[in-house]
Amino acid sequence: MPVAIVLINTEIGSENEVAQILSKIEGVKEVYEVYGIYDIVVKVEAQTHEALREIIINRIRRIPKVKSTTTMLVIEGRVVG
Repeated sequence: MPVAIVLINTEIGSENEVAQILSKIEGVKEVYEVYGIYDIVVKVEAQTHEALREIIINRIRRIPKVKSTTTMLVIEGRVVG
């Protein structure tokens, strides 16, 4: 199953609002508000790479107050603990 980590920059002060919208999108599995260069980190899963692309481009990147995104496609993952 394709997985991506999406790093998101939002307009100042809108992190919580954007995080709430993200948490309602099908395929978004984890949402973290973070300190640092990015404001939010999201884990996204989909059945196909095309479906993953659709979620990122047509759902996440079109959220009002999302300024920019950086997407990292996962090539291998491990569950720890």
